Amino acid sequence: QLTLVESGGGLVQPGGSLRLSCTASGFNSAYYSIGWFRQAPGKEREGVSCIGPSTTDYADSVKGRFTISRDNSKNTVYLQMNSLKPEDTAVFYCAAARFLQYVYAANEYAYWGQGTQVTVSS
Repeated sequence: QLTLVESGGGLVQPGGSLRLSCTASGFNSAYYSIGWFRQAPGKEREGVSCIGPSTTDYADSVKGRFTISRDNSKNTVYLQMNSLKPEDTAVFYCAAARFLQYVYAANEYAYWGQGTQVTVSS
């Protein structure tokens, strides 16, 4: 069974940091592009960051604050989030795609995790 499991979410104060993890099982995620998406209450899901075999991409809203990385030996992708803002509050999902034409086209991702809640509040 092919699955993705996110972890690392929680409650953090504005300006704080969190590191999210996305661990794959049942397949070698090194051969996939892994994207991070988020969905806030009442808002559409949006792409946040993506990592391919040799490339990374970030949405403008998180550039300079978030860093995506991968550890293929652990079949895990990380999203380091610094300088968090209240508007970053959302459920964060990771997803895997074998081939991507559009980085943040959700319908191109075949596998999705269950999501992890990130709340930024004082």
